[in-house]
Amino acid sequence: MRFRLGLILGIGIGYVLGTRAGRERYEQIREGWSRFSGSPTVRRAAGRTKDMAGEQGKRALQVVQQGVEKAGAAVKDRLGKDEPLPDGQQSGL
Repeated sequence: MRFRLGLILGIGIGYVLGTRAGRERYEQIREGWSRFSGSPTVRRAAGRTKDMAGEQGKRALQVVQQGVEKAGAAVKDRLGKDEPLPDGQQSGL
């Protein structure tokens, strides 16, 4: 019975002290992150990174569009070799 009481008391004290220490460390980390992310240097770097990502996305889209156009032209070229369709119709590609 004494062992159980001591064990329960020890667990309770450990829990209280651990959560208090954990909360303090959490607040330290949160404060450090706020200082870091609020830094003008970090904000400028994040803005430049965002701008560069946008530019690269536009360039990638252009490359993809050009590839699609080339593929479409190649398909049209292969299918449109003056092969008459049934009933004498021409390909509408």
